Amino acid sequence: MTVMTGAKMVVQALKEHGVEVVFGYPGGAVLPIYDEIFQQNDIRHILVRHEQGAIHMAEGYARSTGKVGVALVTSGPGATNAVTGLTDALLDSIPLVVLSGQVPTFMIGTDGFQEADTVGITRPCTKMNWLVKDTANLSQTIHEAFHVASSGRPGPVLIDIPKDVQFATSTYVKAENARPSHYAPRVRGDEEAISLLVEMMETAERPVFYTGGGVVNSGPRASALLRELVAETDFPITSTLMGLGSYPASGKNWLGMLGMHGLYEANLAMHGCDLMINVGARFDDRITGRIKDFSPGSKKVHIDIDPSSINKVIHVDVGIVGDITLVLEEVLKQWRARGSKTAKAALPKWWAQIAEWRAVKCLSYKPSTKTIKPQYALERLEALTKGMDRYITTEVGQHQMWAAQFLGFEAPNRWMTSGGLGTMGYGLPASIGVQIAHPEALVINVAGEASWLMNMQEMGTAMQFRAPVKQFILNNERLGMVRQWQELLHGERYSHSWSESLPDFVKLAEAFGCKGILCTDPADLDEAIKEMLAYNGPVIFDCRVEKHENCFPMIPSGKPHNEMLLGEADTQGVIKAGGAVLV
Repeated sequence: MTVMTGAKMVVQALKEHGVEVVFGYPGGAVLPIYDEIFQQNDIRHILVRHEQGAIHMAEGYARSTGKVGVALVTSGPGATNAVTGLTDALLDSIPLVVLSGQVPTFMIGTDGFQEADTVGITRPCTKMNWLVKDTANLSQTIHEAFHVASSGRPGPVLIDIPKDVQFATSTYVKAENARPSHYAPRVRGDEEAISLLVEMMETAERPVFYTGGGVVNSGPRASALLRELVAETDFPITSTLMGLGSYPASGKNWLGMLGMHGLYEANLAMHGCDLMINVGARFDDRITGRIKDFSPGSKKVHIDIDPSSINKVIHVDVGIVGDITLVLEEVLKQWRARGSKTAKAALPKWWAQIAEWRAVKCLSYKPSTKTIKPQYALERLEALTKGMDRYITTEVGQHQMWAAQFLGFEAPNRWMTSGGLGTMGYGLPASIGVQIAHPEALVINVAGEASWLMNMQEMGTAMQFRAPVKQFILNNERLGMVRQWQELLHGERYSHSWSESLPDFVKLAEAFGCKGILCTDPADLDEAIKEMLAYNGPVIFDCRVEKHENCFPMIPSGKPHNEMLLGEADTQGVIKAGGAVLV
Protein backbone atom coordinates (compact mmCIF):
# COMPACT_ATOMS: atom_id res chain seq x y z
CA MET A 1 0.00 0.00 0.00
CA THR A 2 1.81 3.07 -1.28
CA VAL A 3 0.68 6.59 -0.48
CA MET A 4 1.61 9.25 -3.04
CA THR A 5 0.40 12.45 -4.63
CA GLY A 6 -2.02 12.41 -7.51
CA ALA A 7 0.68 13.76 -9.80
CA LYS A 8 2.99 10.89 -8.88
CA MET A 9 0.12 8.44 -9.42
CA VAL A 10 -0.20 9.65 -13.00
CA VAL A 11 3.45 8.97 -13.76
CA GLN A 12 3.44 5.65 -11.89
CA ALA A 13 0.34 4.43 -13.74
CA LEU A 14 1.83 5.39 -17.10
CA LYS A 15 4.92 3.33 -16.26
CA GLU A 16 2.77 0.36 -15.29
CA HIS A 17 1.08 0.47 -18.68
CA GLY A 18 4.38 0.48 -20.50
CA VAL A 19 4.22 4.07 -21.68
CA GLU A 20 7.58 5.21 -23.00
CA VAL A 21 6.64 8.52 -24.61
CA VAL A 22 4.22 11.32 -23.72
CA PHE A 23 3.48 14.17 -26.13
CA GLY A 24 2.47 17.36 -24.38
CA TYR A 25 2.58 21.03 -23.56
CA PRO A 26 2.78 22.36 -19.99
CA GLY A 27 0.54 24.90 -18.29
CA GLY A 28 -0.44 25.94 -14.80
CA ALA A 29 -3.05 23.22 -14.28
CA VAL A 30 -0.62 20.37 -15.01
CA LEU A 31 2.58 21.66 -13.43
CA PRO A 32 2.48 19.08 -10.60
CA ILE A 33 2.50 16.30 -13.19
CA TYR A 34 5.28 17.99 -15.13
CA ASP A 35 7.29 18.24 -11.91
CA GLU A 36 6.98 14.46 -11.47
CA ILE A 37 8.00 13.90 -15.10
CA PHE A 38 11.12 15.97 -14.41
CA GLN A 39 12.08 13.72 -11.50
CA GLN A 40 12.16 10.43 -13.45
CA ASN A 41 13.90 9.06 -16.54
CA ASP A 42 11.70 6.17 -17.68
CA ILE A 43 9.15 8.18 -19.66
CA ARG A 44 10.29 10.52 -22.41
CA HIS A 45 8.34 13.74 -22.88
CA ILE A 46 8.11 15.37 -26.32
CA LEU A 47 7.42 19.09 -26.11
CA VAL A 48 5.07 20.04 -28.94
CA ARG A 49 4.31 23.53 -30.25
CA HIS A 50 0.51 23.19 -30.16
CA GLU A 51 -1.83 20.80 -28.39
CA GLN A 52 -3.43 19.69 -31.66
CA GLY A 53 0.05 18.61 -32.68
CA ALA A 54 0.38 16.60 -29.47
CA ILE A 55 -2.72 14.55 -30.24
CA HIS A 56 -1.71 13.92 -33.86
CA MET A 57 1.79 12.88 -32.72
CA ALA A 58 0.23 10.46 -30.24
CA GLU A 59 -1.95 9.16 -33.09
CA GLY A 60 1.06 8.58 -35.33
CA TYR A 61 2.85 6.83 -32.49
CA ALA A 62 -0.17 4.63 -31.76
CA ARG A 63 -0.94 3.74 -35.36
CA SER A 64 2.62 2.77 -36.23
CA THR A 65 3.20 0.69 -33.08
CA GLY A 66 -0.20 -0.73 -32.15
CA LYS A 67 0.27 0.72 -28.64
CA VAL A 68 -1.85 3.32 -26.84
CA GLY A 69 -0.69 6.87 -27.56
CA VAL A 70 -0.52 9.30 -24.63
CA ALA A 71 -0.82 13.11 -24.59
CA LEU A 72 -0.76 15.63 -21.74
CA VAL A 73 -2.37 19.08 -22.00
CA THR A 74 -3.30 21.83 -19.61
CA SER A 75 -6.76 23.19 -18.80
CA GLY A 76 -8.90 25.58 -20.85
CA PRO A 77 -7.30 26.29 -24.23
CA GLY A 78 -4.93 23.36 -23.79
CA ALA A 79 -7.88 20.99 -23.70
CA THR A 80 -9.94 22.77 -26.35
CA ASN A 81 -6.96 22.76 -28.72
CA ALA A 82 -6.96 18.96 -28.39
CA VAL A 83 -10.55 18.56 -29.60
CA THR A 84 -9.73 18.23 -33.33
CA GLY A 85 -7.19 15.50 -32.63
CA LEU A 86 -9.58 13.67 -30.33
CA THR A 87 -12.32 13.72 -32.96
CA ASP A 88 -9.86 12.54 -35.59
CA ALA A 89 -8.84 9.60 -33.37
CA LEU A 90 -12.45 8.74 -32.58
CA LEU A 91 -13.47 8.51 -36.23
CA ASP A 92 -10.37 6.52 -37.20
CA SER A 93 -10.47 4.25 -34.10
CA ILE A 94 -7.05 5.20 -32.71
CA PRO A 95 -6.32 4.25 -29.06
CA LEU A 96 -5.27 7.33 -27.08
CA VAL A 97 -5.20 8.31 -23.41
CA VAL A 98 -5.27 12.10 -23.08
CA LEU A 99 -4.63 13.66 -19.67
CA SER A 100 -5.87 17.21 -19.20
CA GLY A 101 -5.39 19.55 -16.27
CA GLN A 102 -8.33 21.33 -14.67
CA VAL A 103 -8.75 24.18 -12.21
CA PRO A 104 -8.97 23.04 -8.55
CA THR A 105 -12.23 21.30 -7.61
CA PHE A 106 -13.41 24.20 -5.43
CA MET A 107 -13.10 26.55 -8.44
CA ILE A 108 -15.01 24.42 -10.93
CA GLY A 109 -18.03 26.37 -12.16
CA THR A 110 -16.67 29.79 -11.15
CA ASP A 111 -15.28 30.70 -14.59
CA GLY A 112 -11.80 30.58 -13.15
CA PHE A 113 -8.70 31.39 -15.18
CA GLN A 114 -8.27 28.82 -17.98
CA GLU A 115 -11.35 26.91 -16.87
CA ALA A 116 -13.44 25.05 -19.44
CA ASP A 117 -15.96 22.25 -19.17
CA THR A 118 -13.50 19.79 -20.66
CA VAL A 119 -15.59 16.71 -19.94
CA GLY A 120 -18.66 18.31 -21.51
CA ILE A 121 -16.74 19.58 -24.53
CA THR A 122 -14.98 16.26 -25.20
CA ARG A 123 -17.90 13.92 -24.46
CA PRO A 124 -18.94 13.72 -28.15
CA CYS A 125 -15.36 13.21 -29.38
CA THR A 126 -14.06 10.57 -26.98
CA LYS A 127 -14.91 6.94 -26.42
CA MET A 128 -15.20 7.74 -22.70
CA ASN A 129 -14.05 10.55 -20.42
CA TRP A 130 -13.75 11.17 -16.69
CA LEU A 131 -13.46 14.12 -14.29
CA VAL A 132 -11.55 12.85 -11.24
CA LYS A 133 -12.50 14.85 -8.13
CA ASP A 134 -10.89 12.54 -5.56
CA THR A 135 -7.25 11.47 -5.58
CA ALA A 136 -8.32 8.10 -4.17
CA ASN A 137 -10.00 7.33 -7.51
CA LEU A 138 -7.23 8.54 -9.78
CA SER A 139 -5.10 5.42 -10.28
CA GLN A 140 -8.16 3.21 -10.78
CA THR A 141 -9.46 5.65 -13.41
CA ILE A 142 -6.18 5.67 -15.32
CA HIS A 143 -6.07 1.87 -15.42
CA GLU A 144 -9.64 1.77 -16.70
CA ALA A 145 -8.82 4.42 -19.30
CA PHE A 146 -6.10 2.28 -20.86
CA HIS A 147 -8.45 -0.70 -20.92
CA VAL A 148 -11.26 1.22 -22.61
CA ALA A 149 -8.95 2.91 -25.14
CA SER A 150 -7.43 -0.36 -26.34
CA SER A 151 -10.34 -2.82 -26.04
CA GLY A 152 -13.10 -3.48 -28.55
CA ARG A 153 -13.14 -0.79 -31.20
CA PRO A 154 -10.13 1.34 -30.14
CA GLY A 155 -10.54 5.03 -29.54
CA PRO A 156 -9.46 8.09 -27.56
CA VAL A 157 -10.32 8.60 -23.90
CA LEU A 158 -9.70 11.64 -21.71
CA ILE A 159 -9.11 12.08 -17.98
CA ASP A 160 -9.62 15.59 -16.60
CA ILE A 161 -7.58 16.06 -13.40
CA PRO A 162 -8.09 19.14 -11.19
CA LYS A 163 -4.92 20.69 -9.82
CA ASP A 164 -5.74 20.02 -6.16
CA VAL A 165 -6.25 16.33 -6.98
CA GLN A 166 -2.71 16.30 -8.35
CA PHE A 167 -1.33 17.83 -5.13
CA ALA A 168 -3.35 15.70 -2.67
CA THR A 169 -2.18 12.29 -1.48
CA SER A 170 -3.90 8.91 -1.35
CA THR A 171 -3.20 5.21 -1.74
CA TYR A 172 -2.01 4.11 -5.17
CA VAL A 173 -3.78 1.06 -6.59
CA LYS A 174 -1.69 -1.07 -8.92
CA ALA A 175 -3.17 -2.15 -12.23
CA GLU A 176 -3.20 -5.79 -11.12
CA ASN A 177 -5.29 -4.85 -8.07
CA ALA A 178 -7.66 -2.48 -9.86
CA ARG A 179 -11.37 -3.25 -9.98
CA PRO A 180 -12.38 -5.12 -13.14
CA SER A 181 -13.80 -2.75 -15.73
CA HIS A 182 -17.46 -3.09 -16.65
CA TYR A 183 -16.42 -2.60 -20.27
CA ALA A 184 -16.12 -6.07 -21.79
CA PRO A 185 -16.79 -6.02 -25.54
CA ARG A 186 -17.61 -9.23 -27.34
CA VAL A 187 -14.57 -10.62 -29.15
CA ARG A 188 -15.62 -14.08 -30.40
CA GLY A 189 -17.92 -14.21 -33.39
CA ASP A 190 -21.08 -16.28 -33.40
CA GLU A 191 -20.21 -19.71 -34.84
CA GLU A 192 -23.56 -20.13 -36.58
CA ALA A 193 -23.16 -16.78 -38.33
CA ILE A 194 -19.64 -17.75 -39.37
CA SER A 195 -21.04 -21.02 -40.74
CA LEU A 196 -23.46 -19.02 -42.88
CA LEU A 197 -20.55 -16.96 -44.20
CA VAL A 198 -18.59 -20.10 -45.08
CA GLU A 199 -21.60 -21.52 -46.93
CA MET A 200 -21.87 -18.28 -48.93
CA MET A 201 -18.15 -18.43 -49.74
CA GLU A 202 -18.53 -21.95 -51.11
CA THR A 203 -21.14 -20.96 -53.69
CA ALA A 204 -20.27 -17.34 -54.53
CA GLU A 205 -19.48 -16.77 -58.21
CA ARG A 206 -18.37 -13.12 -57.95
CA PRO A 207 -17.01 -12.67 -54.40
CA VAL A 208 -14.93 -9.80 -53.06
CA PHE A 209 -13.27 -9.06 -49.74
CA TYR A 210 -13.87 -5.44 -48.68
CA THR A 211 -11.41 -4.70 -45.87
CA GLY A 212 -10.86 -1.72 -43.60
CA GLY A 213 -8.93 -0.28 -40.70
CA GLY A 214 -10.38 -2.86 -38.32
CA VAL A 215 -7.95 -5.42 -39.76
CA VAL A 216 -5.01 -3.15 -38.91
CA ASN A 217 -6.40 -2.34 -35.45
CA SER A 218 -6.84 -6.01 -34.61
CA GLY A 219 -3.08 -6.55 -34.88
CA PRO A 220 -0.57 -8.24 -37.21
CA ARG A 221 -2.15 -11.68 -36.72
CA ALA A 222 -5.36 -10.42 -38.36
CA SER A 223 -3.44 -9.31 -41.43
CA ALA A 224 -1.66 -12.67 -41.63
CA LEU A 225 -4.95 -14.58 -41.39
CA LEU A 226 -6.53 -12.36 -44.04
CA ARG A 227 -3.66 -13.15 -46.41
CA GLU A 228 -4.10 -16.87 -45.77
CA LEU A 229 -7.81 -16.64 -46.50
CA VAL A 230 -7.29 -14.72 -49.73
CA ALA A 231 -4.56 -17.11 -50.90
CA GLU A 232 -6.66 -20.22 -50.22
CA THR A 233 -9.92 -18.92 -51.68
CA ASP A 234 -8.40 -16.92 -54.56
CA PHE A 235 -11.03 -14.23 -53.98
CA PRO A 236 -10.21 -10.64 -55.04
CA ILE A 237 -9.60 -8.14 -52.27
CA THR A 238 -9.92 -4.39 -51.99
CA SER A 239 -9.56 -1.97 -49.11
CA THR A 240 -10.62 1.37 -47.74
CA LEU A 241 -8.13 4.19 -47.25
CA MET A 242 -7.67 3.10 -43.63
CA GLY A 243 -7.03 -0.56 -44.44
CA LEU A 244 -4.10 -0.14 -46.83
CA GLY A 245 -1.29 -2.55 -46.01
CA SER A 246 -3.43 -5.21 -44.37
CA TYR A 247 -3.06 -7.09 -47.68
CA PRO A 248 0.13 -6.46 -49.70
CA ALA A 249 -0.10 -4.14 -52.68
CA SER A 250 2.08 -6.61 -54.61
CA GLY A 251 -0.36 -9.48 -53.96
CA LYS A 252 -1.92 -10.99 -57.09
CA ASN A 253 -5.46 -10.69 -55.70
CA TRP A 254 -5.12 -6.99 -54.88
CA LEU A 255 -7.57 -4.70 -56.68
CA GLY A 256 -6.32 -1.49 -55.12
CA MET A 257 -8.18 0.97 -52.94
CA LEU A 258 -11.90 1.50 -53.50
CA GLY A 259 -14.18 4.46 -52.90
CA MET A 260 -14.49 8.03 -54.08
CA HIS A 261 -10.92 8.06 -55.47
CA GLY A 262 -10.55 4.32 -55.61
CA LEU A 263 -9.52 2.28 -58.61
CA TYR A 264 -11.92 1.53 -61.47
CA GLU A 265 -11.54 -2.25 -61.06
CA ALA A 266 -12.06 -2.11 -57.28
CA ASN A 267 -15.21 -0.02 -57.52
CA LEU A 268 -16.73 -2.08 -60.32
CA ALA A 269 -15.93 -5.31 -58.50
CA MET A 270 -17.81 -3.95 -55.49
CA HIS A 271 -20.69 -2.90 -57.73
CA GLY A 272 -20.91 -6.20 -59.59
CA CYS A 273 -20.11 -8.77 -56.91
CA ASP A 274 -22.61 -11.37 -55.71
CA LEU A 275 -20.94 -11.76 -52.28
CA MET A 276 -19.36 -8.86 -50.40
CA ILE A 277 -17.41 -9.79 -47.28
CA ASN A 278 -16.79 -6.65 -45.24
CA VAL A 279 -13.90 -7.24 -42.84
CA GLY A 280 -13.42 -4.38 -40.38
CA ALA A 281 -14.83 -1.47 -42.41
CA ARG A 282 -17.81 0.72 -41.58
CA PHE A 283 -19.54 1.43 -44.91
CA ASP A 284 -18.71 5.13 -44.77
CA ASP A 285 -20.08 7.47 -47.40
CA ARG A 286 -16.77 7.77 -49.30
CA ILE A 287 -17.07 4.04 -49.99
CA THR A 288 -20.77 3.52 -50.55
CA GLY A 289 -21.60 6.46 -52.80
CA ARG A 290 -25.36 6.55 -53.32
CA ILE A 291 -26.63 4.03 -50.78
CA LYS A 292 -29.68 2.80 -52.69
CA ASP A 293 -27.42 1.82 -55.61
CA PHE A 294 -24.58 0.38 -53.54
CA SER A 295 -23.62 -3.10 -54.75
CA PRO A 296 -27.13 -4.01 -55.91
CA GLY A 297 -28.07 -7.68 -55.84
CA SER A 298 -25.15 -8.85 -53.69
CA LYS A 299 -25.25 -10.79 -50.45
CA LYS A 300 -23.45 -8.78 -47.79
CA VAL A 301 -21.57 -9.99 -44.72
CA HIS A 302 -20.16 -7.57 -42.14
CA ILE A 303 -17.49 -8.55 -39.59
CA ASP A 304 -16.81 -5.85 -37.00
CA ILE A 305 -15.85 -5.52 -33.33
CA ASP A 306 -18.34 -2.67 -32.94
CA PRO A 307 -21.95 -3.95 -32.80
CA SER A 308 -23.29 -0.46 -33.50
CA SER A 309 -21.63 -0.56 -36.93
CA ILE A 310 -23.63 -3.58 -38.06
CA ASN A 311 -26.66 -2.43 -40.14
CA LYS A 312 -25.91 1.19 -39.26
CA VAL A 313 -25.52 2.32 -42.88
CA ILE A 314 -25.98 -0.73 -45.08
CA HIS A 315 -28.32 -3.59 -44.22
CA VAL A 316 -26.38 -6.87 -44.34
CA ASP A 317 -27.46 -10.47 -44.68
CA VAL A 318 -25.07 -11.73 -42.02
CA GLY A 319 -23.57 -9.63 -39.22
CA ILE A 320 -20.69 -11.04 -37.17
CA VAL A 321 -19.63 -9.12 -34.07
CA GLY A 322 -16.15 -9.95 -32.88
CA ASP A 323 -12.45 -9.27 -33.02
CA ILE A 324 -11.18 -9.66 -36.59
CA THR A 325 -8.35 -11.98 -35.56
CA LEU A 326 -10.60 -14.39 -33.69
CA VAL A 327 -13.32 -14.31 -36.34
CA LEU A 328 -10.90 -14.99 -39.20
CA GLU A 329 -9.39 -17.88 -37.24
CA GLU A 330 -12.86 -19.43 -36.96
CA VAL A 331 -13.68 -18.73 -40.62
CA LEU A 332 -10.51 -20.51 -41.76
CA LYS A 333 -11.11 -23.37 -39.33
CA GLN A 334 -14.67 -23.99 -40.54
CA TRP A 335 -13.88 -23.45 -44.21
CA ARG A 336 -11.00 -25.94 -44.12
CA ALA A 337 -13.05 -28.45 -42.11
CA ARG A 338 -15.73 -28.36 -44.84
CA GLY A 339 -13.18 -29.11 -47.56
CA SER A 340 -11.96 -25.65 -48.64
CA LYS A 341 -14.58 -25.43 -51.37
CA THR A 342 -15.25 -22.54 -53.75
CA ALA A 343 -17.13 -22.16 -57.04
CA LYS A 344 -14.02 -22.98 -59.03
CA ALA A 345 -15.81 -23.00 -62.39
CA ALA A 346 -17.15 -19.48 -61.92
CA LEU A 347 -14.13 -17.73 -60.39
CA PRO A 348 -12.06 -17.64 -63.63
CA LYS A 349 -14.91 -15.79 -65.35
CA TRP A 350 -14.98 -13.26 -62.50
CA TRP A 351 -11.22 -12.75 -62.75
CA ALA A 352 -11.53 -12.34 -66.53
CA GLN A 353 -14.08 -9.57 -66.00
CA ILE A 354 -11.76 -7.91 -63.47
CA ALA A 355 -8.91 -8.15 -65.99
CA GLU A 356 -11.03 -6.19 -68.49
CA TRP A 357 -11.60 -3.46 -65.91
CA ARG A 358 -7.90 -3.39 -65.05
CA ALA A 359 -7.09 -2.93 -68.73
CA VAL A 360 -8.70 0.51 -68.57
CA LYS A 361 -5.60 1.62 -66.59
CA CYS A 362 -7.56 4.10 -64.55
CA LEU A 363 -4.48 5.76 -63.05
CA SER A 364 -3.20 6.86 -66.46
CA TYR A 365 -2.17 10.48 -66.74
CA LYS A 366 -0.59 12.64 -69.42
CA PRO A 367 3.16 12.92 -68.71
CA SER A 368 5.04 16.17 -69.06
CA THR A 369 8.67 17.11 -69.57
CA LYS A 370 8.03 20.71 -68.55
CA THR A 371 6.20 20.47 -65.24
CA ILE A 372 6.19 17.82 -62.52
CA LYS A 373 2.93 15.91 -62.49
CA PRO A 374 1.97 14.99 -58.90
CA GLN A 375 1.37 11.40 -59.98
CA TYR A 376 4.89 11.25 -61.42
CA ALA A 377 6.35 12.69 -58.23
CA LEU A 378 4.76 9.89 -56.20
CA GLU A 379 5.73 7.24 -58.74
CA ARG A 380 9.35 8.29 -58.36
CA LEU A 381 9.09 8.50 -54.57
CA GLU A 382 7.69 4.95 -54.58
CA ALA A 383 10.43 3.65 -56.88
CA LEU A 384 13.26 5.26 -54.91
CA THR A 385 12.02 4.15 -51.47
CA LYS A 386 10.54 0.74 -52.31
CA GLY A 387 11.87 -1.95 -49.99
CA MET A 388 13.12 0.54 -47.39
CA ASP A 389 11.98 0.51 -43.75
CA ARG A 390 9.43 3.16 -44.70
CA TYR A 391 6.46 4.78 -42.98
CA ILE A 392 4.15 7.22 -44.79
CA THR A 393 1.93 9.88 -43.28
CA THR A 394 -0.14 12.36 -45.25
CA GLU A 395 -1.99 15.60 -44.93
CA VAL A 396 -5.49 15.77 -46.47
CA GLY A 397 -6.47 16.52 -50.05
CA GLN A 398 -5.49 15.50 -53.57
CA HIS A 399 -1.97 14.53 -52.51
CA GLN A 400 -3.48 12.14 -49.95
CA MET A 401 -5.49 10.33 -52.62
CA TRP A 402 -2.56 10.22 -55.04
CA ALA A 403 -0.39 8.78 -52.26
CA ALA A 404 -2.99 6.06 -51.64
CA GLN A 405 -3.11 5.31 -55.38
CA PHE A 406 0.59 5.36 -56.25
CA LEU A 407 2.39 4.22 -53.09
CA GLY A 408 2.37 0.51 -52.30
CA PHE A 409 2.07 -0.88 -48.78
CA GLU A 410 3.15 -4.43 -48.06
CA ALA A 411 2.39 -4.51 -44.34
CA PRO A 412 -0.03 -2.92 -41.86
CA ASN A 413 0.87 0.04 -39.61
CA ARG A 414 2.97 1.67 -42.34
CA TRP A 415 0.32 4.12 -43.57
CA MET A 416 -0.96 6.91 -41.34
CA THR A 417 -3.59 9.27 -42.71
CA SER A 418 -6.67 11.11 -41.51
CA GLY A 419 -9.63 9.22 -42.93
CA GLY A 420 -12.95 9.89 -41.23
CA LEU A 421 -12.43 13.50 -40.19
CA GLY A 422 -10.15 14.51 -43.06
CA THR A 423 -7.98 16.72 -40.83
CA MET A 424 -5.70 19.14 -42.63
CA GLY A 425 -2.57 19.59 -40.53
CA TYR A 426 -2.52 15.95 -39.43
CA GLY A 427 0.48 14.67 -41.38
CA LEU A 428 3.43 16.72 -40.07
CA PRO A 429 2.84 16.06 -36.36
CA ALA A 430 1.82 12.45 -37.09
CA SER A 431 5.11 11.91 -38.91
CA ILE A 432 7.00 13.11 -35.84
CA GLY A 433 5.07 10.68 -33.64
CA VAL A 434 5.93 7.86 -36.03
CA GLN A 435 9.59 8.88 -36.12
CA ILE A 436 9.82 9.02 -32.32
CA ALA A 437 8.47 5.46 -32.25
CA HIS A 438 10.81 4.27 -35.02
CA PRO A 439 13.95 6.42 -34.81
CA GLU A 440 15.93 4.45 -37.42
CA ALA A 441 13.14 4.22 -40.01
CA LEU A 442 12.46 6.44 -43.01
CA VAL A 443 9.37 8.54 -42.26
CA ILE A 444 7.89 10.65 -45.08
CA ASN A 445 4.93 12.99 -44.84
CA VAL A 446 3.28 13.43 -48.23
CA ALA A 447 1.71 16.87 -48.04
CA GLY A 448 0.01 19.66 -49.86
CA GLU A 449 1.32 23.12 -49.12
CA ALA A 450 -2.00 24.35 -47.70
CA SER A 451 -2.48 21.43 -45.30
CA TRP A 452 1.16 21.48 -44.26
CA LEU A 453 1.02 25.13 -43.22
CA MET A 454 -1.72 24.40 -40.68
CA ASN A 455 0.72 22.82 -38.22
CA MET A 456 4.06 23.89 -39.66
CA GLN A 457 5.23 25.05 -36.22
CA GLU A 458 5.86 21.41 -35.32
CA MET A 459 9.05 21.51 -37.39
CA GLY A 460 10.45 23.05 -34.23
CA THR A 461 9.55 19.84 -32.41
CA ALA A 462 11.22 17.76 -35.11
CA MET A 463 14.40 19.80 -34.81
CA GLN A 464 14.47 19.83 -31.01
CA PHE A 465 14.04 16.07 -30.70
CA ARG A 466 16.15 15.17 -33.74
CA ALA A 467 13.35 13.47 -35.63
CA PRO A 468 14.63 13.30 -39.24
CA VAL A 469 11.17 13.43 -40.85
CA LYS A 470 10.95 14.16 -44.56
CA GLN A 471 8.21 16.60 -45.55
CA PHE A 472 7.44 15.88 -49.22
CA ILE A 473 5.22 18.80 -50.23
CA LEU A 474 3.37 18.61 -53.55
CA ASN A 475 3.07 22.34 -54.00
CA ASN A 476 0.42 23.35 -56.55
CA GLU A 477 -0.25 26.74 -54.89
CA ARG A 478 -3.88 25.73 -54.67
CA LEU A 479 -6.33 24.11 -52.28
CA GLY A 480 -6.22 21.26 -54.76
CA MET A 481 -9.27 19.19 -53.85
CA VAL A 482 -11.43 22.27 -53.28
CA ARG A 483 -10.30 23.66 -56.65
CA GLN A 484 -11.07 20.30 -58.33
CA TRP A 485 -14.62 20.23 -56.97
CA GLN A 486 -15.12 23.84 -58.01
CA GLU A 487 -13.99 22.98 -61.54
CA LEU A 488 -16.08 19.84 -61.91
CA LEU A 489 -19.15 20.61 -59.81
CA HIS A 490 -19.36 24.40 -59.33
CA GLY A 491 -19.01 25.84 -62.82
CA GLU A 492 -15.29 26.66 -62.51
CA ARG A 493 -15.98 29.35 -59.94
CA TYR A 494 -12.75 29.26 -57.95
CA SER A 495 -13.88 30.86 -54.73
CA HIS A 496 -10.89 31.30 -52.40
CA SER A 497 -9.13 28.09 -53.41
CA TRP A 498 -5.66 29.54 -53.88
CA SER A 499 -3.13 31.53 -51.91
CA GLU A 500 -1.11 34.50 -53.10
CA SER A 501 1.22 34.64 -50.12
CA LEU A 502 2.92 31.28 -49.73
CA PRO A 503 6.28 31.21 -47.97
CA ASP A 504 9.58 30.28 -49.56
CA PHE A 505 9.75 26.74 -48.18
CA VAL A 506 13.53 26.48 -48.57
CA LYS A 507 14.05 29.65 -46.54
CA LEU A 508 11.44 28.45 -44.05
CA ALA A 509 13.41 25.22 -43.65
CA GLU A 510 16.57 27.22 -43.03
CA ALA A 511 14.75 29.34 -40.46
CA PHE A 512 13.89 26.16 -38.55
CA GLY A 513 17.48 24.95 -38.94
CA CYS A 514 16.68 22.02 -41.21
CA LYS A 515 17.33 21.31 -44.90
CA GLY A 516 15.21 22.79 -47.67
CA ILE A 517 15.05 21.41 -51.22
CA LEU A 518 13.26 22.96 -54.20
CA CYS A 519 12.51 20.96 -57.34
CA THR A 520 10.65 22.34 -60.35
CA ASP A 521 11.93 20.21 -63.26
CA PRO A 522 10.92 16.55 -63.83
CA ALA A 523 14.46 15.86 -65.03
CA ASP A 524 15.87 16.84 -61.63
CA LEU A 525 13.33 14.99 -59.51
CA ASP A 526 15.17 11.71 -58.93
CA GLU A 527 18.36 13.40 -57.76
CA ALA A 528 16.39 15.77 -55.52
CA ILE A 529 14.56 12.86 -53.88
CA LYS A 530 17.87 11.03 -53.37
CA GLU A 531 19.26 14.16 -51.73
CA MET A 532 16.27 14.25 -49.38
CA LEU A 533 16.71 10.59 -48.47
CA ALA A 534 20.44 10.94 -47.89
CA TYR A 535 20.15 13.87 -45.50
CA ASN A 536 20.40 12.81 -41.85
CA GLY A 537 17.87 15.24 -40.45
CA PRO A 538 14.49 16.89 -41.10
CA VAL A 539 13.86 18.02 -44.67
CA ILE A 540 11.24 20.28 -46.23
CA PHE A 541 11.00 19.31 -49.89
CA ASP A 542 9.16 21.86 -52.05
CA CYS A 543 8.07 19.89 -55.11
CA ARG A 544 6.40 22.33 -57.51
CA VAL A 545 3.74 20.37 -59.37
CA GLU A 546 1.18 21.05 -62.09
CA LYS A 547 -1.27 23.56 -60.62
CA HIS A 548 -4.49 22.30 -62.17
CA GLU A 549 -4.11 18.54 -62.20
CA ASN A 550 -7.22 16.67 -61.11
CA CYS A 551 -7.29 13.47 -59.08
CA PHE A 552 -9.02 10.61 -60.90
CA PRO A 553 -10.82 8.25 -60.75
CA MET A 554 -13.52 10.11 -58.88
CA ILE A 555 -17.04 9.14 -57.88
CA PRO A 556 -18.94 12.42 -57.60
CA SER A 557 -20.72 12.86 -54.28
CA GLY A 558 -24.03 11.04 -54.24
CA LYS A 559 -23.29 8.90 -57.31
CA PRO A 560 -23.05 5.08 -57.40
CA HIS A 561 -19.86 3.04 -57.93
CA ASN A 562 -20.49 2.49 -61.61
CA GLU A 563 -20.57 6.21 -62.38
CA MET A 564 -17.01 7.47 -62.26
CA LEU A 565 -15.02 10.37 -63.65
CA LEU A 566 -11.90 8.85 -65.22
CA GLY A 567 -10.06 11.81 -66.69
CA GLU A 568 -6.97 10.83 -68.69
CA ALA A 569 -7.76 7.10 -68.43
CA ASP A 570 -9.91 7.29 -71.56
CA THR A 571 -7.82 4.58 -73.23
CA GLN A 572 -10.65 3.21 -75.34
CA GLY A 573 -12.32 6.41 -76.46
CA VAL A 574 -15.23 5.71 -74.16
CA ILE A 575 -15.15 9.05 -72.38
CA LYS A 576 -13.71 12.51 -72.74
CA ALA A 577 -11.17 13.88 -70.30
CA GLY A 578 -13.01 14.82 -67.15
CA GLY A 579 -16.22 13.26 -68.41
CA ALA A 580 -18.30 10.47 -66.92
CA VAL A 581 -18.42 6.86 -68.04
CA LEU A 582 -21.50 4.81 -67.24
CA VAL A 583 -20.72 1.12 -66.99
